Amino acid sequence: MDATARSGELHRITDFSALVDLVRARDGLYLRYSHGPEADAHTQSRDYESGLDLPGLSCTVLDPEPWWTRPLEDWLARQVRKYADLGEAEEDRYAWILTGRVTARGPDHEPLLADVEPVARLDDAVVCRARDLYHERFDPGRDSTTA
Repeated sequence: MDATARSGELHRITDFSALVDLVRARDGLYLRYSHGPEADAHTQSRDYESGLDLPGLSCTVLDPEPWWTRPLEDWLARQVRKYADLGEAEEDRYAWILTGRVTARGPDHEPLLADVEPVARLDDAVVCRARDLYHERFDPGRDSTTA
């Protein structure tokens, strides 16, 4: 982890379109909600139901899957909102973008990353815009039981 990230000076993404541009320009980006890279450098993710430590930090994929035919903006809105409640649960938790080596999958099939490199932090305004887009473009809560 570089000195800038350790000192808490992550580049801040303040506009949703900047997030879209970043993901278009760079493969292998992930999103994590936590107390940030400095705190995560001294911990690992945990499966709280089993009590087991996980071999990496749990995160969400920002690269869309090959089957995704909708706009990248839709994918990102959905991915950013997926675990946003983790950032909203505690005031000092926030969304940040990282890269790393996938070591395994967690209990919810999420990638677990090692050799993490922080990239940027999402401003709250970006998370709010993702929420708005998600509610505009998706049918939240709809699943196979309600279709």
